[in-house]
Amino acid sequence: MADDTGIYKFGALVCGTFVLVAAATFSFEADKGGPSRPKRAAPVQVESALTSVKAARTPRGTLVCTVQGSTRPLGDEVHESSGVAVSGAHAGIFWTHNDSGDPLLYAIDAQGRTAGTVRVTGAQVQDWEDVSRAPCPGGNCLFVADIGDNQAARPFVTVYRVREPAPGDTASAPAEAIRLRYPDGAQDAEAMFVLNGAVHIVTKGETGPIALYRAPVGAGPGAPSTLERIRNVTPDKVKRSERITGADASADGRWVAMRTLDDVVIYSAAELTGSAPLSPRRVSVKGLGEKQGEGIGFTPDGSMVLTSEGGKKEDPATFARLGCTQS
Repeated sequence: MADDTGIYKFGALVCGTFVLVAAATFSFEADKGGPSRPKRAAPVQVESALTSVKAARTPRGTLVCTVQGSTRPLGDEVHESSGVAVSGAHAGIFWTHNDSGDPLLYAIDAQGRTAGTVRVTGAQVQDWEDVSRAPCPGGNCLFVADIGDNQAARPFVTVYRVREPAPGDTASAPAEAIRLRYPDGAQDAEAMFVLNGAVHIVTKGETGPIALYRAPVGAGPGAPSTLERIRNVTPDKVKRSERITGADASADGRWVAMRTLDDVVIYSAAELTGSAPLSPRRVSVKGLGEKQGEGIGFTPDGSMVLTSEGGKKEDPATFARLGCTQS
């Protein structure tokens, strides 16, 4: 939650259910032999339970995030912005895309203005839902997740890996199609991140628990490779406002951020991809007034950018920033 400065700080309580607290900004410290407790006394109001799993330990580190300014409109050509990635080669450039139409990536600047339109060579669009940037041999690659499946009926999904283009390019280098199938039947997902040489897909949580799957980046081309189901992130399906619509991993591999329509939820990457109990931290972005928040991407310094689809014709897609520091 935010204090009157707009600063968010979030942590986890051990020996109990993780909860959101509505109070002034504070961090947590662990007393020897006892549970974590606030550094200074403050009335604590329980707002909502995020998970019923007890935390085994207090996660090391803290993220402090503040919304920087207000949302900025995107151009009409990206009315359905479904994902966002921060360029690794061009300072001040961010990549986004629509979830339908032509296989195009849009370069946008920090003001939300379109700085270039690039056709992804060899790619098709069934339902593009996310994009991430990650290292690849010789430089940076963009991973475009054609993973949407509202009817949970696709026999496989596709992640396109392509060398990051320049904003002034009209077409990319040929994309590699990484075809993936789920081990337990088709799933609807809108979120993907790349971490430790593997593509990770996070399901929405609409018809069952939010679940995490992964496959090595080298999987494909050719016949679809089978994803590995890593874990359930929630014990059951979630309400609409808590469904996962985008994800990204920090450049240092320390954090994974997932977003919903209303919140950004941050996990320790080691916890999330392992078997330890989860102790997420959550910050509300409802104050941005996004029409349909979908995209999230980490900047090199650990801050984040957010994009939203537009609403009605007169409501454009939007771009926003979260400034974050970590310890």
